[in-house]
Amino acid sequence: MAFKGALFPFPAIVDQEKVKRALLLNVINPSVGGVLIRGDKGTGKSTMVRALSRLLPKIPVVKGCPFSCDPYDRSNLCPLCRERVEKGEELEVEFREMRVVDLPLGATEDRVVGTLDIEKALKKGEKAFQPGILAEANRGILYVDEVNLLSDHIVDILLDAAAMGVNIVEREGVSFTHPARFVLVGTMNPEEGELRPQLLDRFGLCVEIKTIMNPQDRIEVMKRRLEFEEDPEAFQKKWEEEERKLRERIERAKELLPRIKVPSDVYTYITAVSINLKVDGHRPDIFMLKAAVTNAAFEGREEVTDRDVVEAASLVLPHRLKKRPFEETSFEEAEVYRIIEDVKKNLSSTASQTV
Repeated sequence: MAFKGALFPFPAIVDQEKVKRALLLNVINPSVGGVLIRGDKGTGKSTMVRALSRLLPKIPVVKGCPFSCDPYDRSNLCPLCRERVEKGEELEVEFREMRVVDLPLGATEDRVVGTLDIEKALKKGEKAFQPGILAEANRGILYVDEVNLLSDHIVDILLDAAAMGVNIVEREGVSFTHPARFVLVGTMNPEEGELRPQLLDRFGLCVEIKTIMNPQDRIEVMKRRLEFEEDPEAFQKKWEEEERKLRERIERAKELLPRIKVPSDVYTYITAVSINLKVDGHRPDIFMLKAAVTNAAFEGREEVTDRDVVEAASLVLPHRLKKRPFEETSFEEAEVYRIIEDVKKNLSSTASQTV
């Protein structure tokens, strides 16, 4: 039997630990830069993203606000809520679940960013704005299935909004700006085409989801799926306790995040890893640092360690490594550890020489 809101529990997903970690880090800290999940069809990419929504807490929103503004964050209010505050009005608060908003493949730019009624703006002096998908996704998850099949222009818009945290719509000299802070999750099957390297680089994290080859794990996948389809409600209740523990761990990580200390050597490690692996640009370094800090928070540590840097590198760097023609690149965590150990030896040697 099926019932409304039947979503597969996140902890019940077999294996795929690297993909789970990438999603959780983005939920804890959206500034990690979103995650692109690459993998074959039928590997549970969509199931995993939707399952994530069951772990997310209810959030306070301004009642009736189309942008889901946070009533307690006055610095990031939309123009409509800001105007009400300036008039001395009280913002009525309600709590609702965080949303997972889907971006349809055929979505136009206007559907994504929203539309401005130019005639009303010019004749009546009013900024009549019709919210789009970015408004719906504010303070939630924006899920883009088959992101590689979207036009480059739409992908650029999504990545710009995710990076800036705002959506700016301009038409004939009239503009409207609203908050657009969301966790961006894209999925794709490489067999259906690749993203341009410039767009691929804009995703903070990228992970491969692979078909499970361990026989026992594959059997467990079948058993859990059939059990869920037979009675979704009973299956969800069976995993409620694991979901509760993971939800609490996410909340603790969010609280701990601002207090995480980054030893000065960690900056050196990250720089050395990028240089040794010949990674272009400075964006990877920044994403690695953010991911390492967030991973430390998720693990309950107050200081970033070597392990956090390696975990971050494994999520940030694989899709940025240079490929030679007809040659596949491979990422090895052991190589990152080796680079860090070399840096430690050099730092130790330098310190001993100055004594």
